[in-house]
Amino acid sequence: MMRSLWTAASGMVGQQFNIDTIANNLSNVNTSGYKKMRAEFEDLLYQTLLMAGTPATEVTEIPTGIQVGHGVRVSATQRMFEQGSLQATGNKLDLALEGEGFFKIQLYDGTFAYTRDGSFKIDSNRQVVTSNGYLLEPPLVLPENFIMESLAISPDGRVTVRVVGDDNAVDVGQLEIYRFVNPAGLQAIGGNLFKTTPASGEEIPGQPGIEGMARTHQGFLEMSNVKIVEEMVNMIVAQRAYEVNSKAIQTSDSMLGTAISLKRS
Repeated sequence: MMRSLWTAASGMVGQQFNIDTIANNLSNVNTSGYKKMRAEFEDLLYQTLLMAGTPATEVTEIPTGIQVGHGVRVSATQRMFEQGSLQATGNKLDLALEGEGFFKIQLYDGTFAYTRDGSFKIDSNRQVVTSNGYLLEPPLVLPENFIMESLAISPDGRVTVRVVGDDNAVDVGQLEIYRFVNPAGLQAIGGNLFKTTPASGEEIPGQPGIEGMARTHQGFLEMSNVKIVEEMVNMIVAQRAYEVNSKAIQTSDSMLGTAISLKRS
């Protein structure tokens, strides 16, 4: 059987994965804090038919050799953590991160995850939580009879609020930001959340705006860093590559058909 059939088939499988990745980016174009992904590929094993450097005569050698490849496979999906644009919302509990870092979230099972989505809410216990009810870490609990309009979060993460009957602001707590040596090594678990892996390294805590940590912006949300035009161009390239590989299969099939139809005259 011709190698080109399987080689081109691997190309089609690879481009299908590429389209899947692009489609996921486009579907999350309005997801707060989403970071786009990029499919990366590597060539497969090569069959060496003639080794380069093989002696040709007593005084010469083969300069290049003969190798034939066996296609392509996906080698990685790289998450691109470049900054997304900031959108003003006017919501006192919306927080955008400008720079490197994540908010830390406590999940229902007591474990921790990390997110760039700063669309926080207040639950019935006056705790600051995510849209799914996960607690912000370290916890922030607003005092009784607080005035929402007075809630202030400084760029360095200091949270203050006034209560009814008191003109002085009450210190509620301090936000912390966490960064990683290799954020691309974090594992996405859905819900705009990431978990640590051995590749990401351990969390590095810090105060917003200090020692390389991201600054917080109250009343803003970080939007997805997906660029629609860029993704559409990538989709066109992937589509054409898929078509070319399918043409290679058709051509190989036609050549096999020609060989099969040969007969002695």
